Amino acid sequence: MKISTRGRYGVKLLLDLAQHSSETHSTLASVARRQGISVRYLEQVAIILRRGGIIRSVKGAQGGYALARKPEDIVLGDVLRGLEGDMFIIDPPLENEPETRLQRCVRENVFDKINERIADVIDRETLADLAGLMPAADMYFI
Repeated sequence: MKISTRGRYGVKLLLDLAQHSSETHSTLASVARRQGISVRYLEQVAIILRRGGIIRSVKGAQGGYALARKPEDIVLGDVLRGLEGDMFIIDPPLENEPETRLQRCVRENVFDKINERIADVIDRETLADLAGLMPAADMYFI
């Protein structure tokens, strides 16, 4: 499993919106400038996140985007699955697909455990958790 640019940019977009949640909304151009990413690519990501109910759009000439829910109610797993699809390293076997004992052993003892660990991490972390881990941009340490 590899998280694509779409997934990484989606998380960056959401973290930026969370950090600027005191503002009513942010334009994609301002997010793109702060994050150093393409506005056009962000537009594509924003559409997916809006359809998924993660962000909301603000209409008008001074419009933009804002989080649709509180950062503590947005789980990273929901975001990544919305942008990337399932987060399995391999697809589970089909119901009628034959599986040898060796294949089942490897799947149960390796792949299923990796899938569980990934789910444990991404389904536990919220946007608020991630935003809290980030140092403030204006802090200087001596």
